[in-house]
Amino acid sequence: MLITQKDSQLLIIDIQQKLAPAIENCERVTANSIRLLEGASQLGVPAFISEQYVRGLGHSIESIQKAAVNARIFEKTHFSCAAEPGVLELLKAHKRPQIIMTGTEAHVCVLQTAFGLLSAGFEVFLVADATASRTAENRNAAIERMRAGGISIVTTEMVLFEWLHQAATDQFRALLPLIK
Repeated sequence: MLITQKDSQLLIIDIQQKLAPAIENCERVTANSIRLLEGASQLGVPAFISEQYVRGLGHSIESIQKAAVNARIFEKTHFSCAAEPGVLELLKAHKRPQIIMTGTEAHVCVLQTAFGLLSAGFEVFLVADATASRTAENRNAAIERMRAGGISIVTTEMVLFEWLHQAATDQFRALLPLIK
């Protein structure tokens, strides 16, 4: 199944100030999440950013906040966004069945959100090169478990190219800097 602009939403999970320094490859996760945020903004794809227990972990890191010009940020205390009151209704209101997910930590909030969204009837796509944990073992186990459980594993460029669908368009030219 391909990802489409008209059917998808972007969800970035918990790339936060006090957690980021402990995350393996956080720079790559952040850079790819920002590429997706910018692409979503240019293409009219709704974007959401969760922040887990802000009092303890702080808000999203500054570069994510700056890129979130058209994204809605919400705080949560449940590990799964899908378990947080109001979030499923927020996502369902857009009538877009595909959820593109990035974030941290892969084996906790990302995994629980992915399965919660899948159970709620969404098609879930995990962006592997924009998802991490404190250790590679936890990240890899989470991705393996999500893949086995029916979550589609994709990359940042897969999402961008599937959103674009074709070259030689104004949209393609606008997003080309995010791809190069």
